[in-house]
Amino acid sequence: MKHSGFLKYHVLPFVVFLFGWCAHAQFKNRLTVHLDENSNTLHIQQEWEYPNMADTVLEELYFLDWANAYYDKDSELAKRFAQEFKKNLHFTKEEDRGRTDIINISDAQFRNLNWTRTPASDILRIDLKTPLGIGQSTKFTFTYDVKLPDSKFTDFGYGINHFFLKDWYLVPATFRDGQWLLDSNKNLDDRFSPLADTHIEFHYPAIYELTSNFDSNPIITESATQNKVELIGKNRDACEIHLRKSKRFKDYHNPGMVVVSDMSAPRLDAVKQDLSMIKVMNYVTRNLGHFPHATLLITERDYGKNPIYGLSQLPSFIRPYDEAFIYELKLLKTSVDNFLKESLHIDRRREKWVHDALLNYFMIDYVKRHYPDTKLIGKLSKMWAVRHTYLAKMGFNDQYPLLYMLTVRTNLHQPLTTPNDSLVKFNQRISNPYKSGLGLTLLEDYLGKKDFSSNLKGFISDNQGKSVRTQAFEDNLQAFAEQDISWYFEEYVEKSNLIDFKIREIEVKGDSMEVTLKNKTGVNLPVSVFGVRNDTIISKFWYDPNPDKFNSKSFPYQGEDKLILNYDNKLPEFNQRNNTHSVKPSLFGGKPIRFQFFKDIEDPYKHQIFYVPVLTFNAYDGITPGIRFHNKSVLRRPFVYDFTPSYAIKEKSLVGSAKLSYTHNLNKSGHYYTSYTIGGSTFHFEENSRYKRLVPRISLGWRPEDRLSNKRKYLTLRYVMVQRDLADGLDIDTEPDYGVLNARFTNVDNHILDYFLWSADAQHAADFSKISFTTEYRHLFENNRQLNLRFFAGKFLRNNSRESDYFSFALDRPTDYLFDYNYLGRSEDSGILSQQIIIAEGGFKSQLDTPFANDWIATVNGSVSIWRWIEFYSDFGFVKNYGQKEEMVYDSGIRLNLVTDYFELYFPLYSNNGWEVGQDRYDQKIRFVITLSPKTLLGLFNRKWF
Repeated sequence: MKHSGFLKYHVLPFVVFLFGWCAHAQFKNRLTVHLDENSNTLHIQQEWEYPNMADTVLEELYFLDWANAYYDKDSELAKRFAQEFKKNLHFTKEEDRGRTDIINISDAQFRNLNWTRTPASDILRIDLKTPLGIGQSTKFTFTYDVKLPDSKFTDFGYGINHFFLKDWYLVPATFRDGQWLLDSNKNLDDRFSPLADTHIEFHYPAIYELTSNFDSNPIITESATQNKVELIGKNRDACEIHLRKSKRFKDYHNPGMVVVSDMSAPRLDAVKQDLSMIKVMNYVTRNLGHFPHATLLITERDYGKNPIYGLSQLPSFIRPYDEAFIYELKLLKTSVDNFLKESLHIDRRREKWVHDALLNYFMIDYVKRHYPDTKLIGKLSKMWAVRHTYLAKMGFNDQYPLLYMLTVRTNLHQPLTTPNDSLVKFNQRISNPYKSGLGLTLLEDYLGKKDFSSNLKGFISDNQGKSVRTQAFEDNLQAFAEQDISWYFEEYVEKSNLIDFKIREIEVKGDSMEVTLKNKTGVNLPVSVFGVRNDTIISKFWYDPNPDKFNSKSFPYQGEDKLILNYDNKLPEFNQRNNTHSVKPSLFGGKPIRFQFFKDIEDPYKHQIFYVPVLTFNAYDGITPGIRFHNKSVLRRPFVYDFTPSYAIKEKSLVGSAKLSYTHNLNKSGHYYTSYTIGGSTFHFEENSRYKRLVPRISLGWRPEDRLSNKRKYLTLRYVMVQRDLADGLDIDTEPDYGVLNARFTNVDNHILDYFLWSADAQHAADFSKISFTTEYRHLFENNRQLNLRFFAGKFLRNNSRESDYFSFALDRPTDYLFDYNYLGRSEDSGILSQQIIIAEGGFKSQLDTPFANDWIATVNGSVSIWRWIEFYSDFGFVKNYGQKEEMVYDSGIRLNLVTDYFELYFPLYSNNGWEVGQDRYDQKIRFVITLSPKTLLGLFNRKWF
């Protein structure tokens, strides 16, 4: 009892006091800043008042110094750029870089503190002289300079006639759940630090106009050349400052909110721009509530960092949408994005999906309310060339499931809870945000409550100025639903399993029908079923979440002629082609066959066969027009067929190719796909001489757990069957028909700074067995010079075809007996087409006296940059033919590496042939590499996003 009384009258009041102090404790931040325009440097004196609101004593503190991320070429920011194949930060001049120079850090007793940079160069560790106890507060003073970087990297820094400051001063790292959140700058706009009351005294050249997201006191003129302003942010996490020599920002006063913006629509007159701004701001205040600060800053720069993909990629001369529509969506996305950032303190590195869900929900809602009839491709949907396509019928909001499905079909999708810095670029920018927004529209539709958006508004208003965790958002939605919606969080948010339902059976029994669904992937999600008669919706009902493979329910029969699952596309299904089922048996399941010119979006309600004219060329078939029939839509399909019958004008005969393939996507990491393919082709390899090729193949792929990694492993097993029909009088020294069993394993790390590949290849045929090994390495030095090294070694285990070099290892130009390479003139030994090379096998560029090896070969190919895309190359190796001594071979020259592996020119200088420049017919010694395949060239773009 005595202990109980002591707790009651002594300990409990202290606990209550401590809890109350912590609840109202506030980080306080005061800065005095001078901008030196000549050196692009900020001179900063900063004082932090730091309360320990953790549940443990702190012996060291961490501060985020994101401005220093530009200084180190090995920083997390530089690594992120390299992953996205951007090298401008790595190779920029020293004066263009940014950095932070710490002059002094001291505590409240004016004692200098020891500090170090962590392995991440933009995070500081500060060792305290005295441990900071629970509930205690202390002060720190920082003196440092921030050398601003060139704004060409991330927009942050200095540019021509402007400065942009974002994440520019030191802020404490967040201590949460017993650990420090030590996040580096990765250009993801997701810095997370404690909210603070911040006061900034900012001195800057008077020729600049200053705009900030913070409140400001009147500007004070200190001298003819210098101004001073006080910027105040209460309970804010970051101050953003724009300095420009010309006035660009305009104030818009709206009830409940003042907007400061430099966003404009040059093709829209000023009155209409103002009306659009009022329209958007009315929507924002009506649906998101009162903005907690004096002004909302929205800028073109903000929009550029997070644009509406599709709108932003269109050339300026293509205007498929009304100018007001484009302007309003730009305003809406930027204003809602910044409204949420300034209102809800969300950890956007780990819980960004909550922010994305709210942002994209309101984007979808706005279009649904104000532009319900706007098509995905706008006015282009009325053009004669596309108006009959499924793409032309899609609404603007249909882009959300469509773009999300791009990564699902390529097996690159990731859960919404994946940390922001672990998402591949396409998922981080487009796919996951779009799925997040779709999830809320799905939940709204499933719950059937008209006040769903009002609940979201209440959540935003109730949590303004607070650190919001995912759990708070879940609790809010669960309380609103009044029914179990755990499936939304456990299946939709936390997992990325494929979603695929189909109607297995419909049985009409009088005035009711029993409908059996098949859950093909076992996901525990709801799915809607629409009843359609004469293409008009007459009924709708839901199947509740059920992971069972089959699920049967009875519904009233109202004369529907077919049922369609997920007709409104609220659920991002992997395959919608199996969603339609006729109530009565019908041909092709009620889906007609449609032949369609060119390529289209996948139409789930028709069997599409695409056709398109093609034109190819080689020296023997000449110009070869044809027509290609295939089922490849914009979204990748597991099963693909592709037939291309063509007519060779020169040979006056039919040629072409055909392929059937099926890709089975497996786990997200490790062995992630298996592909089964059978393909064939027939073209001419010499005048009046045709080859026929049939290749069954199995391919397997592996990738690491880290989806950002460019490391991949591939194993391919195939059997290449070749038949050759020879022209009269054409003499060849091998059998015209042969088959080769081929196994190849490839390990590649495709990195912009250090590219590394090795592969092992084994071939077995009736006349030979051989093995080979290839490795390639490319390194980009800090001075922007590139070193390329390649090693190849091959050995015949058995060779009964030595009288011919058809199957031999080639030193400079492989015979391509497997018909893998796209030679324009594969049998040519003179003329321009004979100068085309494929860098394979020996990889030499000069034509030497010993061009083949029927025993073994070992070569090294190297090149190094001289200036930009001009390189010096050199090849060295040994060639061994049966019954002869090995021969040393070498060559060297100049390489114009215009686009690596796609377009290159080689000019020989010196080799076993001697000084080649001074020899006759030098123009015939020049070699070239050329790739004309659009699919191959597209890889240059895709690698940045996927």
